Amino acid sequence: MKPVEVYILSGFLGAGKTTLLQTILTQEKQQDRKIAVIMNELGEVSIDSNAVPKETPLMELLNGCVCCTIQGQLEVQLENMLKDYELDAIYIETTGVAHPIEVLDACMSPLFADKLAVQAIVTIIDSKRWQDRSHLSIQLRKLLVEQVQHADIVLLNKIDSLTESEKATIVSEIQAINNHGRLLMTEYANIPLAQLQPKQRMKRKQHEEAHVHHTLHMRTYVHTFSKSINLDRFEQFLRDMPDTIYRIKGYLSFTHSKDTYLFQYSYGMPLYLKEQLKMKQTLVFIGENLDHEMLKRKLLLLEEDIDQN
Repeated sequence: MKPVEVYILSGFLGAGKTTLLQTILTQEKQQDRKIAVIMNELGEVSIDSNAVPKETPLMELLNGCVCCTIQGQLEVQLENMLKDYELDAIYIETTGVAHPIEVLDACMSPLFADKLAVQAIVTIIDSKRWQDRSHLSIQLRKLLVEQVQHADIVLLNKIDSLTESEKATIVSEIQAINNHGRLLMTEYANIPLAQLQPKQRMKRKQHEEAHVHHTLHMRTYVHTFSKSINLDRFEQFLRDMPDTIYRIKGYLSFTHSKDTYLFQYSYGMPLYLKEQLKMKQTLVFIGENLDHEMLKRKLLLLEEDIDQN
């Protein structure tokens, strides 16, 4: 089966994410595609869920941010959606204070690495908020910049309130932060759906099953081991990794033990947790401009080393 597309809708509070989602859902319906939505709210009550048509599968994550306190809940909800519905795409509307990379991380559970294809991180910006960002705290200013920096598509919204000179200034500022993403200008978050979707939908090839999501600047790579590997050699691989790899998660088994381990890596720190069940030995890598061929070659060498010893 073709993997389900995932789109992450990011942007600061009040930028227009819900309006954008409504625009998207209307167009998806016209194309007769099967869509589901996950909405994340910081509070205990959902404010925006009425924006989603009743016939659209909707799951809400309340009272926490998907990028930190309820990350595990997102994985459960995604798994339930894949089990309960036949879908073409899932749209995740994050809270206004969510970091897009943390949300991407939550989408990359190795349990469904071959079932989901993250297509794009879409960040929407309130033009006036961007102009007035100096009034925000240092932490929130940094978050605004990071939401822009890691986006595949940046929507500069509410441009009707800007002069041509102001537009040019903001465009220059955004391009200085993010020169790889597509920058689009919008009013009322109104944009043709085709401009958010990849120009050519990803096709799975038999020999590279769900290994690469080409449309992301923040790339993912999935590798499945066919046998147990040597722990010392694996840790040497970690030490030699480029520092543009931010996250690794998955399951491993090692030659020194019969157990399976849940493996997580972030900020340079590896973590091994013993699992009760035997799991498929799949690792998911998240990083910037990953060299997939290099990773594949080095990971395959870990298996070959076993045969030579």
